[in-house]
Amino acid sequence: MGLHLMIGLIGLLYILIFGGMALLRREGLSIRFAVESVILTALAVIFIVFLQVPIHPVLFLLLLYLVTLRVRIFVDLANSFAARGRYAQAEKIYQLASQIGPDPTNKLIVNVNRAIMLLQRGETDQTINLFNEILNPVNRGNLGVKYEAAAHYNLAVAYLRQNNLSKATIEFNSTIDSWPGSLYANRAQQALDRQQHKDSSPVEDKPTGN
Repeated sequence: MGLHLMIGLIGLLYILIFGGMALLRREGLSIRFAVESVILTALAVIFIVFLQVPIHPVLFLLLLYLVTLRVRIFVDLANSFAARGRYAQAEKIYQLASQIGPDPTNKLIVNVNRAIMLLQRGETDQTINLFNEILNPVNRGNLGVKYEAAAHYNLAVAYLRQNNLSKATIEFNSTIDSWPGSLYANRAQQALDRQQHKDSSPVEDKPTGN
């Protein structure tokens, strides 16, 4: 198989595999992801065929990954700063991630993780506003099941911190409904059980990240 055909095949498989994973996560198909992957693959083939520039398949795959998943890479980096309490640096990276061409799904992913950071910082009102914006029904087709569960769970924690038990209960139940059997659902059920038994030190009053 010629190098140009191999690169074309790698590009096609990359789109199919990552596109399929997105569907399994209930995030929908990203047109931007597909277009960027096709453009990069076409450019690589042109370089090989017309300019006689050899491109190693592994390097090409790495380039595809870095370009098409750049937003999530930056989100993971921001999360690592937030986990160490370096919130100012994390905020800057979240802002950068939102400015490098995210599609609707990645915009929501940035906002979910940023909202969790705000909750960790104790900015409860901002957290609630952002999570309610994220969970707006218009976003349902783009918000994957993992991030929907994370949003409901952490929103419940924010409501608990405001002593709004009724809304917290609604959000804990929504967590369980959105992703049954997950870590978020299990912790939500524990929170509901403790709330029912009026435990004075509920373990659920902690934000949970992705």
